[in-house]
Amino acid sequence: MSLHPLADQPAVSYVMPVLNEEGYLERAVQTILAQDYDGEKEIVLALGPSRDRSTEIARGIAATDRRVRLVDNPDRDIPAGLNRAIAASVHPVIIRVDAHSELTPDYTRRGVAALRETGAANVGGVMRAAGSSPVQRAIARGYNSPFGLGGGAYHGDGSPGPAESAYLGIFRREAIDAVGGYDPGILRGEDWELNLRIRRAGFSVWFEPALGVTYWPRASFRDLAKQFFATGTWRAVLVRKYGRANPWRFFAPGTLVVALVASLLVLALLVTTVLPWGWWALGLAPLGGYALGIAFAVWRIPEQRGALDRLLTAVALVTMHTSWGTGFLRGIVFGGGRVVDRSRA
Repeated sequence: MSLHPLADQPAVSYVMPVLNEEGYLERAVQTILAQDYDGEKEIVLALGPSRDRSTEIARGIAATDRRVRLVDNPDRDIPAGLNRAIAASVHPVIIRVDAHSELTPDYTRRGVAALRETGAANVGGVMRAAGSSPVQRAIARGYNSPFGLGGGAYHGDGSPGPAESAYLGIFRREAIDAVGGYDPGILRGEDWELNLRIRRAGFSVWFEPALGVTYWPRASFRDLAKQFFATGTWRAVLVRKYGRANPWRFFAPGTLVVALVASLLVLALLVTTVLPWGWWALGLAPLGGYALGIAFAVWRIPEQRGALDRLLTAVALVTMHTSWGTGFLRGIVFGGGRVVDRSRA
C-alpha cells in the first residue's frame, strides 16, 4: 500500500501519555521543544489520573507555550491515551514520545527525512537507557545489552533497514488511520502490535540507527519486576492472538522460568534425600547453566565499576528474565485480564 508524497518540512504532532511522571515530564517536553526542525510543531499530552504533580506540571507548561495542548485520559492506560492524543492532533506526521524519554536535537529532522526517503509508514531509532543511581544504571545496562532484552534492533546499534517494530516511532498519520490506531485492549506491547498491523496492511516499518532517544528506566528492582511481569503477561496475550507472528525469542523467558522451577524442585528433593544423588543431579543443569550464563553476561557487559556494579547488573538481569517469564506463563494460561504496569503508581 502506498502513501502520499511527504513535504520537505511537514508539520508534526508529538503525542505523549503521562502518568506519575513529575521527575521526568518537564525535561521530556523541553527536548521536544528544542528540536532543530523548521516545520510546524504541536505537542499533545494525554493526562492520566496521576498521584503526583504531573498534571500540575503539564498545565504549567501548556500555559506558557501555545504549542502544548492537553487531553484527559481517564482510563490511564497507554494505548487509550495515545489514541486520544492522536485524535486531538492535526498534523500529517505523528511522533510518539514517552515522558521517560529525551530526544536528541536532530531526532525529528532525521526521522522525517527517513520517512520521506524510504517511503516507510513508521521510522524508529535506538533506545539508549541511562541511569542516575547505581540501581537505575544497572537496570539501564540490562536494557542496553542483548543479555537483558534480547535481539530487538532498537536496543543496539545496527544497519538501517526494514524492521519488525520500532521504539516509540515517527508515523505517517495515513498509516495509523488506515489500521485504526492503537488497540486499547492491548495494555503492554502496544507498539509491536500496531506495527504488526501496519506491516500486514502493506506498509513498511524502518529502523534508522541515526535516531537516538535517551530512556530513563525504572529506578528500583521492585518497580522493574512489576513492569516486566506486566510486559511478559501481555506478550503472552499477543502470542495467543497472533501465534507465529511472534519471534521465537519471546518464548525464551517463559521456558527459562519453567526450567529453573524444575531444577529448584530437583535440588530440594535431592537435599531432603527424597531423590538419590546420581543421575538425578542432571536436573540441576538448568540452574547451573543459568548461573554461568549470568556470570558470563556480567563479565561481558561494559560500563561497570567494581563488584557492586556487577552484583547490581546480575540482579537486574535476573529480575528482567524471571519477571518477564513468570508474567508470560501467567498470560499464556489466564490471558491478560487486568494485569497492568503499576510501577509508576
